[in-house]
Amino acid sequence: MASLISPYLNLGLLTPFEVIQAVENAFYEQKLEINSIEGYIRQVLGWREYLHGFYHYSDENYAQNNWFNHTEPLPAFYWDSSLTDMNCLHQTLSQVEKMGYAHHIQRLMVLNNFALIIGVSPQEIENWFHAVFIDAYDWVMQTNVIGMGQFADGGLLASKPYAASANYIDKMSDYCGKCVYQKNTRIGEKACPFNYFYWDFLLRHQDQLRDQGRMSLILGHLDRLTTDEINMIQFQAHQWRQQQKSHKT
Repeated sequence: MASLISPYLNLGLLTPFEVIQAVENAFYEQKLEINSIEGYIRQVLGWREYLHGFYHYSDENYAQNNWFNHTEPLPAFYWDSSLTDMNCLHQTLSQVEKMGYAHHIQRLMVLNNFALIIGVSPQEIENWFHAVFIDAYDWVMQTNVIGMGQFADGGLLASKPYAASANYIDKMSDYCGKCVYQKNTRIGEKACPFNYFYWDFLLRHQDQLRDQGRMSLILGHLDRLTTDEINMIQFQAHQWRQQQKSHKT
């Protein structure tokens, strides 16, 4: 269950120190699991404060970064969850429509991840996050979306792009079990779009990504793809994009 603390923190109704103190007290009083407490405090004291500082010390044009030169439009289903049959996206977007909120894993590895691998303009996906989330502020969204989610700054904030296939989503959730697409299939009519877009993303940007040290092992897997597989991956990715462009927001 989400704590829904971020809107209150970002509005200044709560301070990070107040939240950390309350969590620490709950740990001792209720004998809670140390891994849950440590993870929560690390998000508030570590990651949140790092991003706040990064925003204030970054260049004034940071929000315009587009390292991959992505220009695809945001799919219409980001504004209307009923337009997608991908279960992870449908469920997450439905939740956002109802609550204006999502867990950080949903934001990073479902919403941001899909926008990244299909090649959406970083500015367009960031504008969407601004429009739909109740905890949206420039310093929050520019760093988390432009830097972390889209890797549009080329690695100033994060050490690698957070791109992933259906395998990661399946490990972190129960979405795939109820999806019409096959999580273990890379190409074909029932292949999960996360899969062929993940490989299409790596193929499109392999030259840029080779300079990112943490990507070398992953990029090595491209050598195992046959020419036919590469052609099919790229064809399906192109076909999917063309179909989505027929929808109007």
